[in-house]
Amino acid sequence: MGRVALVTGGTRGIGRAIAVGLRDAGYRVVANYFGNVEAAKRFTEETGIPNYRFDVSCYSECEAGVQKIASDIGPIEVLVNNAGITRDSTLHRMTYEQWEDVVQTNLTSCFNLARVCIESMRDRGFGRIVNIGSINGQAGQYGQVNYAAAKSGIHGFTKALAQEGAAKGITVNAIAPGYVDTDMVRAVPHTVLEKIIAKIPAGRLGRAEDIARGVTFLVADDADFITGTTLSINGGQHMY
Repeated sequence: MGRVALVTGGTRGIGRAIAVGLRDAGYRVVANYFGNVEAAKRFTEETGIPNYRFDVSCYSECEAGVQKIASDIGPIEVLVNNAGITRDSTLHRMTYEQWEDVVQTNLTSCFNLARVCIESMRDRGFGRIVNIGSINGQAGQYGQVNYAAAKSGIHGFTKALAQEGAAKGITVNAIAPGYVDTDMVRAVPHTVLEKIIAKIPAGRLGRAEDIARGVTFLVADDADFITGTTLSINGGQHMY
């Protein structure tokens, strides 16, 4: 049987593409979600991938969620920390809640899930963790000090945890997507989006499947000598 893979924020957008890509590659995939119940129900109906609802920003909910998945499906061997939100504002207008919500959901969630999965991975001598960062965590972005800080933190988290896991057969890598054609990006005003695309050498937005292929590559059994790296998938927009 295929390895068990958990994709957080896995029922929509990039997460959905990752979940489907891993399923098609032979993994036993489960998708986490929290907010949109109807979208999660539709996702499972369309893909056959089970969904589990818990708040990735809450450690106790992550602990209970992972225990439930292990009981229902099996121990998690592949973890993709994809869940993320935006609460954009310039700093002088940003509320503490906007800062806290983004940091907790985008960065603290990586600690929560890795922490509750890592001991089982160490015991089994195998683990694959991929954290989804962002081009804006590498280059910064106006009006996104919260988002950029959280995503930048993911890259440091990845490098440190990779050093801890390597001797136990656990690889930890990150992917930094550029601007991908998702609901979040489509919400950007058309005039702004045109300017963004004009700065992408590839001449287009990314596709969610572009990111999914990167994840499938990094979590493969024979990718065991790749760890602590950030794979930028951005059409050449930012070369880091």
